[in-house]
Amino acid sequence: MSTTSPVTLDDVRDAAAQIKGVAHRTPVLRSRTLDALVGAEVFLKCENFQRVGAFKFRGAYNAASRLSAGQLERGIAAYSSGNHAQAVALAARELGTTAVILMPEDTPRSKVEATAGYGAEVVTYDRYTGDRVALGEALAEERGLTLIPPYEHPHIMAGQGTAALELLEETGDLGALLAPVGGGGLIAGCATAAKGLCPGIRVIGVEPEAGDDTKRSLEAGTRVSVPVPRTIADGQAADIPGELTFSVNQRLVDEIALVSDEQIRDAMRFAFERLKIVLEPSGASALAALLAGRLGGLPDRIGVIVSGGNVDARRFAELCGAG
Repeated sequence: MSTTSPVTLDDVRDAAAQIKGVAHRTPVLRSRTLDALVGAEVFLKCENFQRVGAFKFRGAYNAASRLSAGQLERGIAAYSSGNHAQAVALAARELGTTAVILMPEDTPRSKVEATAGYGAEVVTYDRYTGDRVALGEALAEERGLTLIPPYEHPHIMAGQGTAALELLEETGDLGALLAPVGGGGLIAGCATAAKGLCPGIRVIGVEPEAGDDTKRSLEAGTRVSVPVPRTIADGQAADIPGELTFSVNQRLVDEIALVSDEQIRDAMRFAFERLKIVLEPSGASALAALLAGRLGGLPDRIGVIVSGGNVDARRFAELCGAG
């Protein structure tokens, strides 16, 4: 890894080689209706078709597959609201090791069941009173496991950046790239790939209004903490950006747009009704920013990371059944 940045374009390319044949190369979808609404050509990188239903498998496998034989023999641990949990659980299964995952008590049941279904042991905690980082580190130390964090790791960021690398390989130069922001690992990796390949590209992060920690942090020039967000976008319910991710995003992310829960619901409905794809709330947030007109002066060609589709039928109906 670079001594000046935790992740570089070469790291993203190396991650692409590491995950090739294990992670899916996900499709890029187009819609004339969407183009007309936005007034630009829009290219959707559909990570809802990734293994475990979200981009997280890219980084999890890139990190886990680089562990030593001894580390793999002892097992791995993670903390996550859902998608990283599933990704680490599947990566562990692929690599012939075991995983213990710390998950919030209010994680959607489908994500907990999927994580356990991949063979992981699930341990729960209260996200509003517990410090998941401290709890996760303590759990890993107690059991002698190697902890794979959800975003605060160079291999995680590099792995996530392969989504943008693949998108740009398929589309050529883009004027802007939109990606959802939680802890910041996805946009850090994607911004690294995008700016490395297209130096003039405008990188835009999207956060839920209730969880605008990265927007506030970029404006302040330092990491700012907010109360744990209460939003339907559970995958973006971070209260403070990661230290490593923020060091990247402070240099490479041009702006942050905010979307309401209702705008996220509208984007989920649009994706279902017009694009025929199912998105979870976090997976729809970047698309929501476009549809809600939250961005001005957009270029002619725009890439959007549609980050995941892990929502069960009942929850999807609750969120999108009316309106």
